[in-house]
Amino acid sequence: MTRAFIADASVAIGWVHPGQATTHTAAMLDAIAEGATVEVPALWPLEVANALTVLVRLRRLTEGERQTGLGWLRGLPLRIDHEMASLAFSRLSELASAHQLSVYDAAYLELAQRRKLVLGCKDGPLRKAAKQSAVSLWE
Repeated sequence: MTRAFIADASVAIGWVHPGQATTHTAAMLDAIAEGATVEVPALWPLEVANALTVLVRLRRLTEGERQTGLGWLRGLPLRIDHEMASLAFSRLSELASAHQLSVYDAAYLELAQRRKLVLGCKDGPLRKAAKQSAVSLWE
């Protein structure tokens, strides 16, 4: 069993919004149910809350579903990494430039590298960067 893994915001959206779910996001939920911890950079709660808010504006999620999802996400076994701020002007910017990522996505890649954990993400460019960086992907 996977004891810990990195999950980006797209994965969390798949946990809350059925239309965004995949077999991979479902398998990650199974791992959590079996005791795995989700490790995320400090920007993760902001990204997830924002994405769910936008889905409500687009009428793809109701306000009640958003509130239920946020409540459920608050109960997850999260380990939030706060080192990203100190790395923003150095390592994260370097990774973003090297792999043509946003600095936000580079935060997930860097955390997976530093913690030597599997990265769960649905984002194509981030998945490509992970493969190029020898970071294991949830597959």
